[in-house]
Amino acid sequence: MKATLTSKGQITIPLKVRTKLRLKPGDVLDFDEASPFLKATKAISAEAWDDLAAAWQDPFPKLTAAETLDELRGPVELPAKRRRR
Repeated sequence: MKATLTSKGQITIPLKVRTKLRLKPGDVLDFDEASPFLKATKAISAEAWDDLAAAWQDPFPKLTAAETLDELRGPVELPAKRRRR
């Protein structure tokens, strides 16, 4: 899939990509200048983050951190300790 850069520095993001990434008119893209390739991510507004933070509730309020991890990934069996010589 290709796009051509115009003399004004504009490109059209192909419809297939816009659909897959759920991009719509008015969305803001953030370009990563440090990346060795063209990398853009959809920017999330500060208002959207605030809305998310206001609505967030701890899904495991009565569990410890270790218990929460076990709940999310299942219990993990650690390998037996080796004896030192």
